[in-house]
Amino acid sequence: MYLGGMQSIETMLRTAPGFAQWDEESLERVAVAAELDEVPSGDVLFRQGMLPEWLYVLFEGRVSLTGTSPDASSTVIDFVEPAGSFVLANVLGDEPYLMGAETISDSLLLRIGAEQMRAVVEAKPSVAMAMMRAMSAELGNMTRQVVDLKVRIAAQRLGTYLLSQVNEPNTNVANFRLPVPKGLLGPWLGCRAENLSRAFGSLRSYGVETHGSRVVLHDIARLRAYAGAIEPTAQTQRRTPVEKAFGDAFRLRPSRPRNI
Repeated sequence: MYLGGMQSIETMLRTAPGFAQWDEESLERVAVAAELDEVPSGDVLFRQGMLPEWLYVLFEGRVSLTGTSPDASSTVIDFVEPAGSFVLANVLGDEPYLMGAETISDSLLLRIGAEQMRAVVEAKPSVAMAMMRAMSAELGNMTRQVVDLKVRIAAQRLGTYLLSQVNEPNTNVANFRLPVPKGLLGPWLGCRAENLSRAFGSLRSYGVETHGSRVVLHDIARLRAYAGAIEPTAQTQRRTPVEKAFGDAFRLRPSRPRNI
């Protein structure tokens, strides 16, 4: 199967977290269990509590991950952007999804059979370590979100989100359209609609101008100082790779032949 008649599934997977380090044989084995789908906005991919049948990799569009409470109320946990996979830990552990997933724009998704995915990961320690790295990155992102909810006010969290939409690192002015509706952005930031409006209002004094979904940042340096956006430190960049930390455990685990 090809994207636009040009790219194979194996080539596409190389751009997704964790898959770049896979060997060709392993990529080919999951590719035969993969399906490429064009999914319209508003399509429910899976619901919380379901057992995973697929690992999803997003190449175009955007997906929201939502959590539902016992009283049926729900909130946005995260957004998935290209090229991101979800939810890897549940697929590899063969455990029920802790979140649901829905497309919030027309999307291009690759679905990889969960059973085949687990078999390939179990067969090769190098592949398992690559997936461990990807899961570590997912956990790190989620941990940062939890910390933000605990220690920073909504306006600061919103400011950091707006800064994340700026692609040019050296510019002090930016103009862009919000990639997600404000009705979903508020819950993801942990605030109600009225609190989100107040947060946008608070950011006006830091150079943030809005016109519907259009956002203009007039003073990125000042907004960054207010929001407390954290840049990766040298210490963070030098931390021990996750595959080294868990490498001995994988080396001690014998590979079992699998019929795939």
